[in-house]
Amino acid sequence: MTGAAQMLTIRVPLAVRKPRGGRKLMIAPSSTESRRSSAADTTLVKALARAFRWRRMMETGRYATINELAAAEKINSSYVSRVMRLTLLAPGIVEAILDGRQPDGMTLPVLMEPFPVEWEGQPPAIPFSTQRP
Repeated sequence: MTGAAQMLTIRVPLAVRKPRGGRKLMIAPSSTESRRSSAADTTLVKALARAFRWRRMMETGRYATINELAAAEKINSSYVSRVMRLTLLAPGIVEAILDGRQPDGMTLPVLMEPFPVEWEGQPPAIPFSTQRP
């Protein structure tokens, strides 16, 4: 460069979206849906962790009823029951959530809705993709 200051402008076309949990995600034009960020949805991961922890506490006899567990956790028993149903998700769906491969529409409120407990009946009822990025 010479003594005179020069300005360089770089334009990068980006799309800003709110995929899940209210977070913003920047997507470059060359990105495809199959190559999206593999960051797991922390809300779903925390809910799954709680659900499996609570189930373990019930199975080991630490708490005899959901009401006892809810009182100990200082949470509404209805919420505890709905979150504990996440332990009935098919292993492939749980793995996809932990890997961040769940579709954008799969959020905690969606999973809190009733779903089939049979694993074979879950993928049609729950939006889900088994493809790895």
